[in-house]
Amino acid sequence: MSRRSLLIGAGAVAAGAAVATSAAPAGAAPAPSGRYRIDLHAHFLPPEYRAALLEHGHFTIGGYPTPQWSPESAIDFMDRWGIQSQALSVSDPGVSFLHGKDARDLARYCNTYAARLFRTHRTRFGAFAVLPMPDVAASIAELEYALDTLHLDGVVLLSAYDGVYLGDPRFEPLMAALNRRKAFVFVHPAAIPDNAKPSLPLPDFLEEFTFDTTRAATLMLAGGTLRRYPGIRFQLSHAGGTLPFLSWRIGVLAETPVGNHWPAGAPRPSALDVQQLIRTFYFDTALSASAAAMRSVLAVAPRSHIVFGSDWPFSQTVFLEGDGDPARGLSDVFNASQRYEIERINALQHLPRLRAAVS
Repeated sequence: MSRRSLLIGAGAVAAGAAVATSAAPAGAAPAPSGRYRIDLHAHFLPPEYRAALLEHGHFTIGGYPTPQWSPESAIDFMDRWGIQSQALSVSDPGVSFLHGKDARDLARYCNTYAARLFRTHRTRFGAFAVLPMPDVAASIAELEYALDTLHLDGVVLLSAYDGVYLGDPRFEPLMAALNRRKAFVFVHPAAIPDNAKPSLPLPDFLEEFTFDTTRAATLMLAGGTLRRYPGIRFQLSHAGGTLPFLSWRIGVLAETPVGNHWPAGAPRPSALDVQQLIRTFYFDTALSASAAAMRSVLAVAPRSHIVFGSDWPFSQTVFLEGDGDPARGLSDVFNASQRYEIERINALQHLPRLRAAVS
């Protein structure tokens, strides 16, 4: 990423901060009071993980400078912005910038670090396990250890690994293992290599991340992943990227001549099938707590499938100063009781260990 791109990206974040910290519009519903929120899109960078990222040249993530993180700074952020607990995950690139034993060891380190965190800060942290993808066999082994021994709350997967998207047949054994466990899976976008995308003076997190989430969701629809593995609950980052907007268009594809090129062996859904399958996704509010985004999600999914996310610390410029309501735009669409459902109840229905901890 060039210096010009980073400056443009910083300007875009600063502009977002001005919007995010402004007063709610006249007539907007008030938010509930207190530290009640459960944050399902929050990242952590344990010391050895962050050091490995920098050692391998990952000085930015999605165009955002690789941030510092500590448990103390996370708790300070939560206290200032009305968040009781965060379900932590590592962001792009996961551990996929390493291979073999190095990737397996770093995944184990991150998952063990997270488990220790929610034992020492019982009510403040949960965690989604990172897996040493795209090594499917090693990922299944780490999945079993993370859920059975460490008792993490779910799994984080990137939208794609080495250009291979979720929904690809190569990932079927992992999907079957996740389905057997009825796992909660947080899908986070991955950065596309520079040689595979247009050269634009914008950081990936502004647009490209949302597009990659859409690609992963669409391929899971097209390849039949959602039908074959109904036990998996998939949470899509950033209000599902552009999936709500494209939902009708994706469904129509299956009913046109172009639909004759549907993946071999996958059931060819109707437009109605696609709409029903999209309703099974969960959509987080990270950097998407706006009337436009939330009304788009409500057009394709029930309110019970919306969960709160902050994207901290990658969104820390938005929350750099002040305290209070971290998602003011939700009040343009939802009343206080509906916000409480979205920002707390919906998440805890899927994370029984964390629910027991905060009850």
